[in-house]
Amino acid sequence: MPTYTYRCDRSHRFDEVHAMSSVPDESPCPECGSSARRRPSAPHLSATGSPAYGLMDAAAKSAHEPQVVSALPGSPRRPGTGVTRHPLHAKLPRR
Repeated sequence: MPTYTYRCDRSHRFDEVHAMSSVPDESPCPECGSSARRRPSAPHLSATGSPAYGLMDAAAKSAHEPQVVSALPGSPRRPGTGVTRHPLHAKLPRR
């Protein structure tokens, strides 16, 4: 559900979560109790599940806990890996 930002006359700001079908234009301020109007705000976009999000997490984590690797990046594969058993691949030309 989307998050909506509200601000009262005393400039207190707070966020509330509402279904898009039932968003109130005004809500009581939790700090002073006065009526607060809904303010336009930027959408909270998320890249959850995307490769970019995973890359950003890995980069942030490696800043404090470097990843231990057993081979250089881009090093040749060991012989015997990448063998396919699919019968149609047997018809492909060999190197």
